[in-house]
Amino acid sequence: MATATPSVIKPEHDGARRHFIFTDEHLDLRESMAAWVRKELYPHRNEWEETLWPDEALRRAGELGYLGLCFPEAYGGQGGDYFYSLVRAECMSYSGSGGTNMGFAVQTDMVLPPIHLLGTEEQKQRYLVPGIKGERIGCLGITEPGAGSDVASIRTSAVRDGDEYVINGSKMFITNGARADFCVLVAKTDPDARHDGITLFAVDLRDSEGAPVPGFSVSRTLEKMGMHASDTAELAFEDMRVPADAVLGQLGKGFYHISWELQGERLVAAAACYASCERMFERTLEYAKEREAFGRPIGRFQVIRHKFADMATKIEAAKQMVQATAWRFANGEYPVREITMAKLFATRVCNEVADECVQIFGGYGYMKEYEIERAYRDQRLNRIGAGTDEIMLDVIGRSYGI
Repeated sequence: MATATPSVIKPEHDGARRHFIFTDEHLDLRESMAAWVRKELYPHRNEWEETLWPDEALRRAGELGYLGLCFPEAYGGQGGDYFYSLVRAECMSYSGSGGTNMGFAVQTDMVLPPIHLLGTEEQKQRYLVPGIKGERIGCLGITEPGAGSDVASIRTSAVRDGDEYVINGSKMFITNGARADFCVLVAKTDPDARHDGITLFAVDLRDSEGAPVPGFSVSRTLEKMGMHASDTAELAFEDMRVPADAVLGQLGKGFYHISWELQGERLVAAAACYASCERMFERTLEYAKEREAFGRPIGRFQVIRHKFADMATKIEAAKQMVQATAWRFANGEYPVREITMAKLFATRVCNEVADECVQIFGGYGYMKEYEIERAYRDQRLNRIGAGTDEIMLDVIGRSYGI
């Protein structure tokens, strides 16, 4: 009796197949959170472009546990691994609002991680716990009017005065800045040093009544090309006094602390990019199947099919690069070069996909009533925020000793 020949085209595998980083628990979260985003965030996408996403939306996410996925249960988190951050970024892409996604990501992936890693128990109780609940909103104060990518050139100062530090300076392009209750602030504690003269602080910006603390003010809110659902502000600090125990991490090691923070931020930003690409691709594919020209759907023209093939290939390449690098990062490696490559590639692909999707939509893609117009504007920031393309290229180049 002949025996069955194993298929070399589609080999059989014992047991259930699974993703190389995502477990059933990750996939369950993706299903439930994506459903919540589509139900509670997506319907408000147009309204929030005019009014900003409301604080209540973040609180609701906190109630459902979505803000604390990767933080310990002792602080109100879910105790998940780093891959939950990628799942969250993927799910938020269903909101239809880059500004909403960015505001949430500042809380979950930029502000709370350094407090969790570096903070004292008192700082964790003061900022991490209510931050996970969505009861207090944070911002990250790095960029200044005269210092962006060159973090070592910041001028905001923190001068020791007894049991306090006196902070003076300004911060620019601060997401959540107009509404934030607290800030992870980067300041110079040694004006004569560059990298070793920078310290992180966890500081209150508003009191329990929501009023700005003495010495802090929002200089102005900024109008942007895209990301309209999020607030972006310039912040001013004039003799703002904070207790000496507001130092976050080690004195004079802020540059190195923030460099670590940026690695996780860049990976999550890259994940958000490939997820946004998938949403743009899906909407545009649906349009190409329905829109007719010359008697047939435009998707049946070879030139359009090839556009989709090219986009799909680039999106998949970005996804695989990000997820493989995330696996290394989550398993104890510190692959700065590959993280930088992933961020550079994914953000470039995102901009290319947005541009191509607008092209396929034609004149409709240029109209505000179509989501692809907003996506095109929103995605342009990705090649600037968390490290410009130019800085990413230089980091990669220097890693080869040149």
